[in-house]
Amino acid sequence: MQNMNVKGDRLWESLMEMAKIGATKKGGCCRLALTDLDKEGRDLFSSWCNDAGCTIKVDKMGNIFARRAGTRDDLPPVMTGSHLDTQPTGGKYDGVFGVLAGLEVLRTLNDFDVKTEHPVEVAVWTNEEGSRFAPAMVASGVFAGVFDLEYGLSRADLDGKTMGEELKRIGYAGTEEVGGREIKAFFEAHIEQGPILEHEEKTIGVVMGAQGQRWYEITITGQEAHAGPTPMARRKDALVAASKIITEVNRIGMDNQPFACATVGLIQSSPNSRNTIPGEVFFTVDFRHPKDEILSKMDAELRAFAEKTAKDGGYEMKFEEIWYSPPVEFDTDCVNAVRKGSEIAGYSHMDIISGAGHDACYISRVAPTGMIFVPCENGISHNEEEEATPEDLAAGCNVLLHAIVERANIV
Repeated sequence: MQNMNVKGDRLWESLMEMAKIGATKKGGCCRLALTDLDKEGRDLFSSWCNDAGCTIKVDKMGNIFARRAGTRDDLPPVMTGSHLDTQPTGGKYDGVFGVLAGLEVLRTLNDFDVKTEHPVEVAVWTNEEGSRFAPAMVASGVFAGVFDLEYGLSRADLDGKTMGEELKRIGYAGTEEVGGREIKAFFEAHIEQGPILEHEEKTIGVVMGAQGQRWYEITITGQEAHAGPTPMARRKDALVAASKIITEVNRIGMDNQPFACATVGLIQSSPNSRNTIPGEVFFTVDFRHPKDEILSKMDAELRAFAEKTAKDGGYEMKFEEIWYSPPVEFDTDCVNAVRKGSEIAGYSHMDIISGAGHDACYISRVAPTGMIFVPCENGISHNEEEEATPEDLAAGCNVLLHAIVERANIV
């Protein structure tokens, strides 16, 4: 095992080939979930897996599973993977690195003719980003029993198109049942999406767990009116009320440091006319913290302030929490396998908590799970400027290889 390494050049070439699909002018990628570009990426991945001798199955949420048989193929698989969908202005590595690192592990096992007792599977999870269909990680959530199938398939984008309809349209509405099967272990390799590893000059992040998250959708309804004749004192400007709540979101995040994150990332003002007072504003809120009690305190503060703002101003308000993901602790054996793999391969490493949500967070509810982080330049992600080095990506893939082989040979 110490002499078995992945081919970093091959991994890099695969990443760059996939990055051509949905390539943006600034060097990133836009492959929104279940678009034609997502289908193209899925098709390319599936063709590579077929070339590697895998069998491929697709479940009813469109999750793809490429399987390399084990010597005892009736045993539950050791699984790895991530997602191929991106943000509208996403990068070349978020999600796709975890998928293609898994593929490179399969190719390396083939290169060295390594037999594993457990089968090894690489998964592509549908709509991890949640940028087209909210909430995020919905298909891995259905797999883990967090959401039911009907809920997952009914998620709609801003144009009213549902995941079920779009899966059928692009040919990835599979027939396999979603979840309900045993997994020996699950590993997800990912860029860190933060600056810690780079700052600490470490190659590998041994991920211990992930922050909890709460997502909200808030609609404030005031009254549209002419921007000229309507006196300031008589206005019900929905955008003014929304701006007060948005400022409070930022205050809550700042007051719960060092770990809290609070973001308003989407705003829609109606009628969106320069000389009409906004009558309705829709916006989203994203809260994160690794301690559930503080996340709950942040929730209570936001609700109280929003309710008071609406009442004092005479506004109508719809306040909905659309997603809650509690803080996650990963499996001790999987965490140790990642740490051991880093030591065997000779990479510097450190323990780390994920600030972002990942499919691994949901899979951890139904299978022993671990994650591997590698640095990304300046900690930038969800951005076309997202960057990682071929060397760091190959290092993360080598650690993934060692962790998978260890768990796949324990019966």
